[in-house]
Amino acid sequence: VQMADNTFTVSAIDRTKVRVNDHESVDRTVVLEAISLGEQNGYQTSSSDLKFFWDIEVRGNKSLIVVMSSILIFFLIFTATFWNSAPGSETLVVIAGGLVAYFSTQPYLLSLADWRNINKEEAEALLHSSVNQNKVMKCMLTIIITSVTCLVLWGCINLVIDGMSDPYIFFALTFDTVSLTYPFIFVALYSTLPFELVQIIGTTPFLFMIFFSTTFSPGAGITGIKIVRYLFPRFYFWCELPGVQDNMEGCPEGRIENMIYLFLSAQLFHTCFFALVFAKHCRKRADEFKSIEKRKLVMSSEFFGTLQKELFGAGFKRYSQLTIHLNSDDLKDIASYADKPV
Repeated sequence: VQMADNTFTVSAIDRTKVRVNDHESVDRTVVLEAISLGEQNGYQTSSSDLKFFWDIEVRGNKSLIVVMSSILIFFLIFTATFWNSAPGSETLVVIAGGLVAYFSTQPYLLSLADWRNINKEEAEALLHSSVNQNKVMKCMLTIIITSVTCLVLWGCINLVIDGMSDPYIFFALTFDTVSLTYPFIFVALYSTLPFELVQIIGTTPFLFMIFFSTTFSPGAGITGIKIVRYLFPRFYFWCELPGVQDNMEGCPEGRIENMIYLFLSAQLFHTCFFALVFAKHCRKRADEFKSIEKRKLVMSSEFFGTLQKELFGAGFKRYSQLTIHLNSDDLKDIASYADKPV
């Protein structure tokens, strides 16, 4: 590869060594540091990024139209088949409607893991936006879809049976949905797990709700295991649901207290997941600090300064984008090496 007056030759056998001009077997790390100036390498987001996302992920996304259409069709069928449900069957109607809402959004949720991988590749290739910004916008779009689905669910439940128009029912439905779908969203977008593990971990809250919430069989279960029911919003929802509330064990005494526990239990998985993400981020920052220390050693070598001077000329004073991490003594050492004749 010819760059200005310098020639770089990379071996097809040993890529850890690079030939630079007449210098044989130069360490690849030293070469990368020497030519990495970092000039004009930044990217600032703008309104065009939002427009790009809107055009690709919303307006021009045929799969989104298919998913929303299927949700509408499924709830129309639900309304028709559960029309004029008898009083006392509120629990069955809510369970059925919840299953329709959960599985109708699954196709879109299942696509998030693949989207995450494609987004990372496209963002770097096209420079249309940062990876994190795209993830945030995709997460917000998915949350909007699940919120609309929950609103439709509440409306359909009120169409087919009376006595469910209390705002508390909508509150409980919302955070029950949050506890079952948001884990899938966050794991798919903010982890590096493969699709199979995303699907297993993302559906675990739904399965655990069936196993441990005691809402499918109130009062059942081994004594030591039944206490786990307090970790699930569905339990607190059932404590206020007509037709089953009298069968639930250990419900909070007041509705306000019940709503508080319902809200807090819905955040359990998110808190644990983002605590792990934060711990991973801290570990990554620690590894980056160690990497910077190693790069300081590379930049402090006499050959490094000599190589940059040869590549960019005798008047070159910018040694690397890493200089912002070095103290004054480090910079003096690097400058003294670079000022020596080639």
